[in-house]
Amino acid sequence: MAPDVTRVAFLFHPELGPFYSHWLNSVEAGAANLGVETTAAPVRTAADVERVISAIAAAPNGGLVVQPDAYTLANRRLIIELAARHRLPAVYAYRHDASEGGLVSYGPDVRDLYRRSASYVDRILKGEKPADLPVQQPLKYELVINLKTAKTLGLTVPLALQVAADEVIE
Repeated sequence: MAPDVTRVAFLFHPELGPFYSHWLNSVEAGAANLGVETTAAPVRTAADVERVISAIAAAPNGGLVVQPDAYTLANRRLIIELAARHRLPAVYAYRHDASEGGLVSYGPDVRDLYRRSASYVDRILKGEKPADLPVQQPLKYELVINLKTAKTLGLTVPLALQVAADEVIE
């Protein structure tokens, strides 16, 4: 089993992720409870991504939390590839990140969001004003673990976490 992660870089694009401060505060609070040091890592270019990932991987026990914003989503393959190259465990927000080689994803079930949006389309087509419809929060979240990536990183994922996952990629 690999050593515990004690340092985490929080990767985000400051102009394209307007809620990054909310996400960062949540990551910092959770990390503090676990004794994990967090570093805000704003990125705007591929060179920034390479610099951040190289820096966090240079010292032992580092990890990466990737905020889902327009930049990180558009560059997810680069981020996943660099994390793998530097043998850096990373957590993402969407299933497709883990499916494409990320270690773990935990976030809203996007397919469920799309299914639920159909009722809003129906209500709008029946004459309701979009501005009068309440904002909905995700109701279903999913945890996806990529065991192939874990093995490549030399990590052992506890069986209890695998059992709790919505999907385990082998």
